[in-house]
Amino acid sequence: MNRDRPGRGSGASLWQEAQARKPATPKPPVHRNEEARLYGLNACLAAFARRPEALRKVYLVEARIPALKNVLAWCVRHRLGYRVVEEADLDKLTASRHHEGVCFDLAREAPLALADLLARVPPAPAPSLLLWLDGVGNPHNLGALLRSAAHFGAHGAVVPAADGIEVSGAAARVAEGAAEAVPLARAPSAAEALSALRAHGYSIAATVPREGVSLYATALPARLVLVFGAEGEGMSDAMIAAADLRLTIPGSGAVESLNVSASAAVLLGEWWRQRGA
Repeated sequence: MNRDRPGRGSGASLWQEAQARKPATPKPPVHRNEEARLYGLNACLAAFARRPEALRKVYLVEARIPALKNVLAWCVRHRLGYRVVEEADLDKLTASRHHEGVCFDLAREAPLALADLLARVPPAPAPSLLLWLDGVGNPHNLGALLRSAAHFGAHGAVVPAADGIEVSGAAARVAEGAAEAVPLARAPSAAEALSALRAHGYSIAATVPREGVSLYATALPARLVLVFGAEGEGMSDAMIAAADLRLTIPGSGAVESLNVSASAAVLLGEWWRQRGA
């Protein structure tokens, strides 16, 4: 059962203050399609640290009150609702048992255009790494890939607008906060996007399971876009043909290829190593 109460200690005073300061006139409702539901402790804390103004509502179990003290204080100051619930309630709210005791409703971010992403990256000839995700839609793979990208300093990821790829709650939880550090930019046209990337000094490298040059025998460009294909069918032939490099991760041959998120970690790590970091 949902319990609009804070639990013990400092949470109690926060809740009481929030009740006393409730506005007389409720805020206009935010339509569901304008909100995103995020869960997982690190994912939620990272989102709050970067965009606290996007927060709309917080659901948490009693045990998470100490870890979320600053978030609850923000809710009190800005008259936002939060609710202490049971684990089973969060299971239903998130459709997952991996919520880690917290769930946020946040205003959905506007899609980022490729031009906006390119305006944020270091200018040429400074080293810069971007990812191109050609149909990578599995949320667990996407989340793991973003986590590796953040760890190895990638500046962002490009996704075809037609794919409709978004960072879901499941992907954000797996990313452990990296979804806030690695922005996704949408590219309406692959040809125009590749042209813009090259104009900013990037080389394009397709990652292929065979018939590419060995990753460990190749000097990787300092400004590089690594292209990863969809699980199963891989990237499109057109994208492979458009690439400046085709990279293969050598291995024993016992399996055909690595999972896309594992491949990404290997390739990102090698780019980072070659930069002398």
